[in-house]
Order: sequence, then structure tokens, then C-alpha cells
Amino acid sequence: MARMRAVQVTSANGPFELIERDIPEPAARHVRIKVQACGVCHSDSFTKMGGYPGLQFPRVPGHEVVGIIDAMGADVPNWKLGQRVGVGWHGGHCGHCPSCRRGDFITCLYGKVPGISYDGGYAEQMIAPFEALASVPDELSSEDAAPLLCAGITTFNALRYSGVRAGDLVAVLGIGGLGHLGVQFAAKMGCRTVAIARGKDKEPLARKLGAHHYIDSTTQNVAAELTRLGGVRIVLATVTNSKAMSDTVGGLGTDGRLLIVGAAPEPVEVSPFLLISARRGLAGWPSGTSIDSEDTLAFSVLTDIRPMIETMPLERAAEAYEKMMRGDARFRMVLTTGQ
Repeated sequence: MARMRAVQVTSANGPFELIERDIPEPAARHVRIKVQACGVCHSDSFTKMGGYPGLQFPRVPGHEVVGIIDAMGADVPNWKLGQRVGVGWHGGHCGHCPSCRRGDFITCLYGKVPGISYDGGYAEQMIAPFEALASVPDELSSEDAAPLLCAGITTFNALRYSGVRAGDLVAVLGIGGLGHLGVQFAAKMGCRTVAIARGKDKEPLARKLGAHHYIDSTTQNVAAELTRLGGVRIVLATVTNSKAMSDTVGGLGTDGRLLIVGAAPEPVEVSPFLLISARRGLAGWPSGTSIDSEDTLAFSVLTDIRPMIETMPLERAAEAYEKMMRGDARFRMVLTTGQ
């Protein structure tokens, strides 16, 4: 039987292991993807550390996958062999829970995540259900498209469903893997965009990405500066620092919201007075479905938005993961298979 390479984790906090295994065959309503590129996301730590409900080992991580359909099971509509597709955080849904019955598939009670629910893209081939597939435009390289399937879709979807309109003042907290895309999306959507980060050294990049204003949170009072600019409609919080999130709330304008996409373990602390006095609010946003991925990719092509990436071959997955976790990457690590 034909063989493939994959990088797996066999236990919580265990090492990444480069292995060879049999190439899997797709069941009904599934396809097999010959992986070309897979982004390395901070959420891959759920697999590495064993911190996700129902996770079973061994498991191949990876949920920012782009590749070519090279085999199809029965009952797969619309998709074709040889078609280039992507698979993001949304890796399938049940179709019968209350959320699915209302068409809200991303909040499916039994939703699947590639690299967690089933083997993901740290491999030369992977299997995915057809409802998780997104078509990838020819204008995007596989390496550029991969991070847009998680970091991209999360920031794009959060902004476009937040109620912001062209001309609104929008702040992006953090200029990292999510934030550097959030700034680009906000600016290209026509928003007056404020970038908030630590240190003056990040200002040139923030402005190059499209930010109209920059706030250095180490030397400036973030809420006061946002208020001086007129109060923001949305703060898109991409960092994993709850205190930094809390510090922005006073800078929200009337009916403004702190919209959280960065998963921080500590609670966000907010004065009830700040919420009541100007009808401010807090909310979160959880990625999107495969059609949202297609919208993200299409908007990125239309407006010339690209992630800043560094690539490494599949066999260096452990090195790429550690670099991402240390925050040394600028800004997304992408594994390539050479296929």
C-alpha cells in the first residue's frame, strides 16, 4: 500500500514525531487532499498539549490546510478531482443540533476541527468531509492562502458582521498573527483604523499595513487616546492578554463593542459603569464556515491582502511550532510538502 509522511503527537505534551503511514482512503461524503501547505496556528497547542475535549491520540495537527483533491468517496457533490481546496477551523458539522437546524454551523454542538477531531494538515495527505471544503482562487499561492483559513477568516468575519461601516473608527489590538491581518481588513473595508501594540518599533509596520493611527500601549493610555480620536465603534482584540483587552473598554464610543477573537485564559475585568454609561458591550467571534473562507479568500484577492509568512518543510514542524509559540515568527509559520 502507498505510504505518506505525517507529523503526529502521541500524548499530551508529547513530542512531534515524523512518521510514515498508509495513505488513507476517503469514506462516503469525504475527500482526500494532497496537502501543499498547512499553517501553524496557536490553536495547534490544543492538540500538542492535549487540551481539547474529546481529543484522542495519536493525532496529526493542522487546520489551515491547502491542497489538491486526489481521491473522492461516494456522494460528494460539486467538487472535482484535481481541484485546489482549503480546510480551516470549521471541519464539519452534525446537521441536527439546534445551531445546525438554524443554519449556524460554526456553533454546532458537535462540530469537528481538523487536527483535533480527525487528522489534519501536518501531513502529505489528509481526509476531510466535503462540507469543510473551500475553493482557493488561482491568484493566491497555497502558502499565502493557508493562514487566511483561520487567522484570516476569524478577523475578516468578526469585522464584517460587527456592524461597522465605511468611515467608522475601528481599533485592532495587537499586531501579530491575527492582528496584522485585522489591520489590513479594517483599512480595506474603509474604516478609520487604529493599531494598538506594545512599543514604538511596531508603528512603521502598522502604518504600512494600513493603520491611520497608532497607539503604543507601553507609553500611552489606550482608553484616553481612543477617546481623543472620538471613541471607537469596535476594538478587535487579537491578543491573548486579558488586561490589555480590559484597558481598551473606556475608549469605546457610544454603543461600541470590544470584540474578542484572541483566546486568553484570564477573565476580562470591566467596570459596570463603563458598560452602562455608553451602552458599551463585549462579545466574541468564532471563525466561520467554509463559505466564509471563500469570502475571505476572495476579498483578500480583491483588495491585495496577504499574510506575512515564513515557510518551513513538513519535517521541520516541531521547529516551526516552537517559533510560533515563542512569538518569533513574523507573523505566520507555514509548513510545505513540496507537492
